[in-house]
Amino acid sequence: MVDGTLWAVVNTTADYRRGSASYYEGVFLAQGKTMSFCVGANAHTDSDPFVSALEFIQLGDSVYNSTDFGSSALSLVARNSFGYGGAPIRFPDDQFDRFWEPFGEENSSKTSNNLTVSGFWNLPPLKVFETELTVPTSQPLELQWPPGPLPNASYYIALYFANGHDSVAGGSRIQNITVNGVPYYSNLNVTSDGAAVFTSKWPLIGLTKINLVPTSNSTLGPLINAGEAFQVLPLGRTTHPRDVIALENLKLGLHNYPIDWSGDPCFPQQYSWTGVTCSQGSRIRVVSLNLTSAGLSGTLSPYLANMTALTGIWLGNNGLYGPIPKLSSLKHLEILHLNDNQLDGPIPSSLGAISGLQELFLQNNNLTGQVPSSLLNKPGLNLKVNGNHLSSAQPPH
Repeated sequence: MVDGTLWAVVNTTADYRRGSASYYEGVFLAQGKTMSFCVGANAHTDSDPFVSALEFIQLGDSVYNSTDFGSSALSLVARNSFGYGGAPIRFPDDQFDRFWEPFGEENSSKTSNNLTVSGFWNLPPLKVFETELTVPTSQPLELQWPPGPLPNASYYIALYFANGHDSVAGGSRIQNITVNGVPYYSNLNVTSDGAAVFTSKWPLIGLTKINLVPTSNSTLGPLINAGEAFQVLPLGRTTHPRDVIALENLKLGLHNYPIDWSGDPCFPQQYSWTGVTCSQGSRIRVVSLNLTSAGLSGTLSPYLANMTALTGIWLGNNGLYGPIPKLSSLKHLEILHLNDNQLDGPIPSSLGAISGLQELFLQNNNLTGQVPSSLLNKPGLNLKVNGNHLSSAQPPH
């Protein structure tokens, strides 16, 4: 079952021109044993959508745990090891195989190998604390980071610091942090134990400048070792779980169902499941199912009756077999087309209890028994049952 949908735009154009690979990372809460992933074209896409590799990694419970993953997800913008100039830091240095890209070799220096950093809930690798960006005492350190302009949104920002130069007698490293001139954190005392500061939602747009300014009682210049920035993406609305469960069970009984029947049936709206029409408003329900001549085979699950907002079902001209399930719970159903299949067994008399039923097409199946009087005597019903093995009087063709 899918509990949330997320839509993000990715652009591989610049990387393709440089002959480089593109990778995108998100942090989501898994609500079940499976997760769905969709790649779709948009108005800017000249080629078919594609993905070369997909990796799911389980994070520790503490990682990014200030985010409400019931309503949001995180999309990586930048993750950097400052003052570092080598290949991206990843597994085995990072137990979750996150990529820490090099950033800013100028104003960089090596730190002590005796750092005792601990207690970072996001669990950055120790290797990112082996280098730093720093400037001499009393001077501010200014970074344009993340390196590119950002869309107007909220961002999760985490910055990591560790003082590897405490051997200086009486040395202290105390700094104020601003983001685009707005105070972010004051009087941060950076020691060899390390420090991390974060915000779960910080509004940003365009280029971002981070300033580290030493306080008047700091004897050492400011420094920074690493940083992570994510765009906070609100989860979209979802289809009512009742309908999702029903469709998943319907799918289990079918063969040759549409290839796009995975994930949320109604979202993103432009990529809803083939044959599925959904309602608008705050409560999203499946209101019609149209797979006429879709090459289906298999049986109809009784779970179809749980999709109580359905007004129309069109499943004619397929290879469906087995009995017609009891559908009397579909109080809003107006049209039911099951014609030209291989359905067998009796016609459920309970269909006559659906007050608004206007069209019931059951012709050309293998149905047996009698046509229920509840259908023969139902006013305003267009009933077609010819081409079956029925024993009672039948309505006109």
